[in-house]
Amino acid sequence: MPARMLKLSVSTLVLATCGLAAGQTVSKPVYRVAAEQATTAPAAAPQTQLVSATEPTSPFDLTLAEGEHPLMPCIRVAKEGLAGIEANIKDYEATFTKTERLDGKPGEQQQILLRVRHEPFSVYMKFITPYPGREALYVENQNDGNLVALDSGFKRRLGKINLDPNGMIAMRGQRYPITKCGIRNLTAELIKIAEKDVQYGECEVKYNHTVKIAGRPVTMMEITHPTPRKNFRFHKARIFVDHELKIPVMFDAYTWPQEPGGQPILEEQYIYTNIKLNNGFTDADFSPDNPNLFK
Repeated sequence: MPARMLKLSVSTLVLATCGLAAGQTVSKPVYRVAAEQATTAPAAAPQTQLVSATEPTSPFDLTLAEGEHPLMPCIRVAKEGLAGIEANIKDYEATFTKTERLDGKPGEQQQILLRVRHEPFSVYMKFITPYPGREALYVENQNDGNLVALDSGFKRRLGKINLDPNGMIAMRGQRYPITKCGIRNLTAELIKIAEKDVQYGECEVKYNHTVKIAGRPVTMMEITHPTPRKNFRFHKARIFVDHELKIPVMFDAYTWPQEPGGQPILEEQYIYTNIKLNNGFTDADFSPDNPNLFK
């Protein structure tokens, strides 16, 4: 989630913006919903596995009313999750693992110790791999809108520097800026994109309730657009919602195969594990002068 980290845009969570290419029309929406008992594991990520769970049901109401767009149950779950985040989660700490495709090439997997506070919006990141020790700190409406960064390795001798979150240096190796980081932002963007998406057809939805991520039961929601269209951002996108926490803990998205019968291409994947809620973080926990940070 920074230096281009989690922009939850259409790429985020199970929703992709839907539309038609110029000159193409769909006379009737194509809505398909299916239940699935198995899923393909996502790209390998530290501390994250998909395994069969024993419970065959989901704690979420995924009932599809007659005539509804198949994304409507996903939207309802997302709205309930966002309401729960805003009402009950003030801050959290997690291990954040992400993989992004950049400039048409697979990027290196990154794993980060992440701390987020919602009010005021604050983010602290410390890289575990591949830049162990690199740190970034951002607090909304402070430091003239800049983030504070301290690099790893020999560059650490340069000390702390202020960077524009959307600038070239901060965005190097990232799809999304630190200002878009976090589960709340991801969920909110999911809702916004989904509500636009429901006006289009050619959308298939599958659910899988028999999945675990890092040992925790989740429900997977998978959205597929079978045919490439001008405004479809992704061929397939999936979100994984934690049964207990009721929040998305993983998202990945894929573009269409490059050749018929080929495999979808991973564009981005974001995973939250080891989540600890409501730690009581204060201003001091997001201060560049904190002696426990930027050591």
